[in-house]
Amino acid sequence: GAGTIHHVAFRVADDEIQIRLQGELKEVGAEVTEVRDRDYFHSIYFREPGGVLFEIATDGPGFATDESLESLGTSLRLPAMHEPRRADIEAALPKLRLPGGATLP
Repeated sequence: GAGTIHHVAFRVADDEIQIRLQGELKEVGAEVTEVRDRDYFHSIYFREPGGVLFEIATDGPGFATDESLESLGTSLRLPAMHEPRRADIEAALPKLRLPGGATLP
């Protein structure tokens, strides 16, 4: 059946490329947000003429900013902006079984 999407995200390697693209989008008349710090990456957003929301997100700082590579993925990490909703988010997630028998969340 028919469905919807919230937005389409594209990745860029770093802040420099993102800022260049932000400028280019503004030059052609797009309304582009300021850079938003999402803790694990930086994002800008704009709508294409048909109304679809696009995101351009950087690779860094990366998902290993608040945990070691060895423990990556063994606990639920949230950006600071979502931390107040942790209980609701955890309640909505299915339980995942990790190697060794532990479960998430």
